Amino acid sequence: MACCMPLRCSHAVGTVLTPRLGICRFSEPLAFNSILAYSYVMVQDLGISENNASFCSGLLVSAYAVAEAITALGWGAISDVYGRKPVALFGLLGVAMSSIAFGMAQNFWQALLARFIGGALNGNVAIMQTMVAEMVKNPAHEPRAYATQPFVWTIGGIIGSAMGGFLAQPANFFPNTFSQDGIFGRFPYLLPNLVAAVGIFAAIIQGMFFLEETNPRGKEEYQSIPADDHVDERTPLSRRPRERVSISGIRSVRGRSMSIAESYRQIRKRASFMEEGLPLPVEQRFDIRRSSFGTMHSIRVHNVETLPLRGPAPPPEKTFNARVLLITAALTLIAFHQMAYITTLPIYILDKPDKAGLDFVGGLGKTLPDVGTYLSVNGFISLFIQGIIFPIFVENIGVWWSICSMIVLYPITYLVTPFVGALPPHLLSAGIYFDLTLQAIFGIISIPCLLILLKNATPSPLVLGRVNGLAMSACCLARTVSPPLVGVIYSWGGSGAAWFTLAAAAVVGAIQLYWLPRDQIESVEIESVLKHSVHDDVHEEAIVD
Repeated sequence: MACCMPLRCSHAVGTVLTPRLGICRFSEPLAFNSILAYSYVMVQDLGISENNASFCSGLLVSAYAVAEAITALGWGAISDVYGRKPVALFGLLGVAMSSIAFGMAQNFWQALLARFIGGALNGNVAIMQTMVAEMVKNPAHEPRAYATQPFVWTIGGIIGSAMGGFLAQPANFFPNTFSQDGIFGRFPYLLPNLVAAVGIFAAIIQGMFFLEETNPRGKEEYQSIPADDHVDERTPLSRRPRERVSISGIRSVRGRSMSIAESYRQIRKRASFMEEGLPLPVEQRFDIRRSSFGTMHSIRVHNVETLPLRGPAPPPEKTFNARVLLITAALTLIAFHQMAYITTLPIYILDKPDKAGLDFVGGLGKTLPDVGTYLSVNGFISLFIQGIIFPIFVENIGVWWSICSMIVLYPITYLVTPFVGALPPHLLSAGIYFDLTLQAIFGIISIPCLLILLKNATPSPLVLGRVNGLAMSACCLARTVSPPLVGVIYSWGGSGAAWFTLAAAAVVGAIQLYWLPRDQIESVEIESVLKHSVHDDVHEEAIVD
């Protein structure tokens, strides 16, 4: 029994602390994804004309992300002083309260203000991944800790999408249960937001009692670090020397010179535009310093060496070289049309047809429960592709050819979409699921492979954080801008114009392949961290018993 205790204690971080944080992560996409199903009809009910509804729907989606990006760094700084836990819980409270206010909005500007305030109050974009890094004391457990976060986010997104589709306008769809004169009849979009708020309040309560503070500030074991300790991009934040800010504003690090302090700041993640409050079936945050590359797996690339030699190394002369910028541009293009697709598709499904058969102006004329079903199933499709298809495909095809095949085929997704409406009624759902599957396959395979190339193109491990920050900022900016922009195109030229615009953006990405660096990644090994986590937990329980 005594021999087993160290194993159990070292693993406790991954099995206890991270799931508690995972409950907080799970609760957020309940609110984020529910809006996607009904935002188009909601803005019309709030007085927006049908011609402007698609633009205003995209604006509601993006308002949260814009406010979150403006305040993210400020909340991160506050958490450095007052702790991660209070800021994380306050962020959840902000999401819950703004969701209720959003559901009770009586005009478009109230709804937009509620979304903006919710994003401004939510500091979790700058907190959650830092908490994971500080929780993990054993580097061997780090991959599984990071890999569980996208899985939890996806499950929450699936439930959130279903809530938005099935709980919005309850008095219309469930008249025997909800009266038109009752509160849910007067506020038809309150119920999904109220249910999301209840889930978030439950996460706050469990966090108050069970979530532990991870900020190493003030802990004796972190006050003194030997001067010859080796620090690289995989070193947990809790084991890195802490910065101190003097009255004059000049930063210093205990026991370190200013040049070393600059190196530490470079390997930290300080993106200037880091939102995650956008409704996607899978979490889109990534960190190229980690082995997961934004997936639910641990990916080992054999001929990409990222760890620096022992001792300080001078930063490279040019961090953002042509290779880094080209790969970042490829990621940004995918982020642009991927986000526009997932926000425009519900509009297309709900929009009334302009004519029978092939229709490049109107939509499919479906209902909110239909949208909720499609988006929820899309979440399961994404889980299957990321968990099963992705490792098999990339390991056998290779990184470079995976990128080429997916990006070249990507325009098919948007070229197929406007023709779905011409299918017979009994094949319409199958056509939508086929289109969603194409989008999921192309995005889930291409983005992690591009991140592998981006890590390989980074000139020094000391600047991985800066390169990752640029890529995250560019992708998040593209995702924030694309919903209202494509919404304007939809309003102006109809559904066909919107889909062909996205196809054109994907074609530009395919053309850009000609200039992408053709790095020869010899081979990759992809391990399912979640599978190993379950196996290890069962094995360790058996040992302890």
